Amino acid sequence: MTTDTPIRTARRGHVFEVVLDRPKANAIDLATSRIMGQVFTEFRDDPDLRVALLTAAGDKFFCPGWDLKAAAAGDAVDGDYGVGGFGGLQELRGLNKPVIAAVNGICCGGGLELALSADIILAADHATFALPEIRSGTVADAASIKLPKRIPYHIAMEMLLTGRWIDAKEAAGWGLINQIHPAADLMTEARKMADLIASGPPLVYAAIKEIVREAEDMKFQDALNRITKSQLATVEKLYRSDDQKEGARAFAEKRDPVWKGR
Repeated sequence: MTTDTPIRTARRGHVFEVVLDRPKANAIDLATSRIMGQVFTEFRDDPDLRVALLTAAGDKFFCPGWDLKAAAAGDAVDGDYGVGGFGGLQELRGLNKPVIAAVNGICCGGGLELALSADIILAADHATFALPEIRSGTVADAASIKLPKRIPYHIAMEMLLTGRWIDAKEAAGWGLINQIHPAADLMTEARKMADLIASGPPLVYAAIKEIVREAEDMKFQDALNRITKSQLATVEKLYRSDDQKEGARAFAEKRDPVWKGR
C-alpha cells in the first residue's frame, strides 16, 4: 500500500483500493484532485485491475467536497482539477471498469458528487448526505445533472434547493445508495462486493458500462442500433473474445468459467 498522503492505494488481487486520507475532513483541494486523477487513470489503464473500491480515512467524514479553506487561500474553484475532473473520477474518459464507493461518514457537496460517480454505493449506518452549496451561494453543478436522474425529481430538487441533510436510511429509501452496514462492517462488506465483481467477466463489465454511458441520453432504438451496427468498441471486443467462448464452454461443461479478459 502506498503511504503518501492525501491518497493511499492498495492492490488486492484484481481489486484496487483507494483511500482519501486528508485530515481533518478529507476535503479535496486542487493538488489532491490531480493526484486522484492519476490514481484512477492507473486503475483504468491496468489490465490486471478489474474493480476499484473508493473510501476515506477515519469514521466521521467520507468527503465534504471542495476544500473551502484552500479556496480562501487562493485555490481557484475553476482551476486545473487534473485528468478526470474534480476528484479524478467523474469526467475520466473511457473508464469501463466498475467502481464501488464505501461511504464511511459525512458525504456532501463535491463528496456526494464523487460518490455519485461510482457504480455502486455502500454506506455506514451513520453516514449522512447533503448538497449544501446553496447555503454558500454556489451551485452543485455535477449533482444538478446527476441527482435528478438517480432519485425522484422532487427529492433531488429539494436537496439541491434547500441543502437538506438526509441519513443513510432515507438515502437507501430513495435509491441513492445500495446498502447500509454497521460502520465496523462497512469495509468487510465492501470488499465482499468488490471480490464478487472481480470474479466476474471483465469484458462484460466494460460492455455494460459503455452501453449505459452511451445510452443515457438516447432513445432505446437508437442505442440498440449502435450495438447491433457494431458501433460500440467494448461490445465488439466482447463478442470476438476468448472469454465469450469460455462462457459457453463452461456452461456446457457445468463448471465455473475462468475469465482472462481477452
